[in-house]
Amino acid sequence: MKSTLLTVAAVLLMLGASPAANAKGCIKGAVVGGVAGHYAGHHGVLGAAAGCLYGRHHAKEQERQRQ
Repeated sequence: MKSTLLTVAAVLLMLGASPAANAKGCIKGAVVGGVAGHYAGHHGVLGAAAGCLYGRHHAKEQERQRQ
């Protein structure tokens, strides 16, 4: 469990280094995906990556609907 938490923390630190415009929705998705991946077979990093991609996609869709 320690390694999973350290991995999620490292992913979040890397995401924090990216520009804010590209990370909209990514951090929340990564956290949720990382937790879900951890509980679904100890695949926290894979879940965090998938959650980040989905979070960005969802944020872009919401932005398009607002316009």
